[in-house]
Amino acid sequence: MSQMSPTEYNIKEDKSHRIFKIAATQMACSTSIEANIKKAVKLVRDAAKSGAKVILLQELFENIYFCYEQHGKYFATAHSVIDEDKNDADGTVVIKPDAFIRTFQNLAKELKVVLPISFFEKCRKSYFNSLIMIDSDGSCLGIYRKTHIPDGFGYQEKYYFQPGDTGFRVWDCHVDNFIVKIGVAICWDQWFPETARCLALQGAEILMFPTAIGSEPQDPKLDSRLHWQRVMQGHAAANLLPVVASNRVGKEATNTFYGSCFITDETGAIVVEANQTSETFITHSVNIDKVRFNRACWGLFRDRRPSMYGVITTTDGFYPKDVVKAKCNYVVSVSNKKTKKNKRKNKRK
Repeated sequence: MSQMSPTEYNIKEDKSHRIFKIAATQMACSTSIEANIKKAVKLVRDAAKSGAKVILLQELFENIYFCYEQHGKYFATAHSVIDEDKNDADGTVVIKPDAFIRTFQNLAKELKVVLPISFFEKCRKSYFNSLIMIDSDGSCLGIYRKTHIPDGFGYQEKYYFQPGDTGFRVWDCHVDNFIVKIGVAICWDQWFPETARCLALQGAEILMFPTAIGSEPQDPKLDSRLHWQRVMQGHAAANLLPVVASNRVGKEATNTFYGSCFITDETGAIVVEANQTSETFITHSVNIDKVRFNRACWGLFRDRRPSMYGVITTTDGFYPKDVVKAKCNYVVSVSNKKTKKNKRKNKRK
């Protein structure tokens, strides 16, 4: 019998065995909110029937992706889920689910599945592109508000949403008889390596990204699909974590959404992927403890040098002290020195 490598996972020696199935969905949306919700519920039921325990629906699935235009009528569709009259003394907010959220709470409890639910949130005078994490018992674990807000042709989100103020969130979710730490961010967040690293550092064991992305109205020849996938494959590889991405399909106003929801392993390889047009779901079984073992063996987090990464907290690569030096350099420039020397020579003449 050949001896196992020191970096080869031995399932017989691991007593936890946290193995379960994850799913990502994709569907077309219409202006009928009721129809969209029914379609989402059916997809969740179908995915759960196939054995999925954590099921990711796409970004803002309740409606069409209304951010293709700027129109005030959509603000009326936002959900108020924070109880503004019952904030705890320590600053903790109290979640008061409305009918939309309760629909998925009941579904999660019935099917015993974890559901990250994307929605349009209103809180007092502010609006956010948000997500509420619903545990497998139907309880709400908390809210994440999208950090990075895009503003481009067909994706005019800055008109509707403020940048999120929750920070990146990781939740302890109950899957069967064990806990899995799940980190979720939303669409444009997925293009920033800082997002994935922050979630990983907070203990995330899976990264999930609900998305709404497709064609670029300003340039019909531009196809970002593979780029979109590769950036998240990079997050998986760099953090040694499985990544799950959901997207919508179909033609809506100026945008054609290209689906292609996918799941990667911890090396960034796509292990399952949907096509660009079907309303469907995909599933994949993951051994979280094997992933944990492989991550530890690689030593990527052991060899990090946080004290060297200060520049990442700046907007332009300059520290405040560098800006002061730069200002001095601007004043005492080479051209100025030459000008002063020439003036002295002229005086002597």
